[in-house]
Amino acid sequence: MPRVAVIPGSFDPVTLGHLDIVKRAAPLFDRLHVLVTHNPGKAALLPFTQRVALLEQAIADAGVEGDVVVDSWSVGLLVDYCVEVGAQVLVKGIRSSTDAEYETPMAIVNRDLAGVETLFLIGDPGTSHVSSSLVRQVAALGGDIRPYVPRAVAEVLQPGGRPARG
Repeated sequence: MPRVAVIPGSFDPVTLGHLDIVKRAAPLFDRLHVLVTHNPGKAALLPFTQRVALLEQAIADAGVEGDVVVDSWSVGLLVDYCVEVGAQVLVKGIRSSTDAEYETPMAIVNRDLAGVETLFLIGDPGTSHVSSSLVRQVAALGGDIRPYVPRAVAEVLQPGGRPARG
């Protein structure tokens, strides 16, 4: 049986921290689904289709090797998607103890609902301070987001490579 995993997230926008987790998870599995999901608790900046396209571009530009599929899912439980694609594992990036506290109950419920285990990967210290919401805020206020996001994202959110205000 192939080892299949899913990395879910809103990826609004994808950051270098997200990309780090994808790069590190890809060689651990035969197939890795990077799944753009709808988070009802957040107002999206970018539409689903654009988030999928930016993820595909970022993964290609980063030279991530392996069978990596970018997809989207907006209806039903995340474990329903896992069952549909034959994934036994969810991969979650953890930046802090707060992330671990938030993710642990969901991991238990996902295991209870569908037997899907959760693998926590600790974020790289160089990117663990970066979140999509922080990137959105910096971009909205005219700051330079290039150190935090893949090139394709910076080009969309800061056309012309606008430098930081100062």
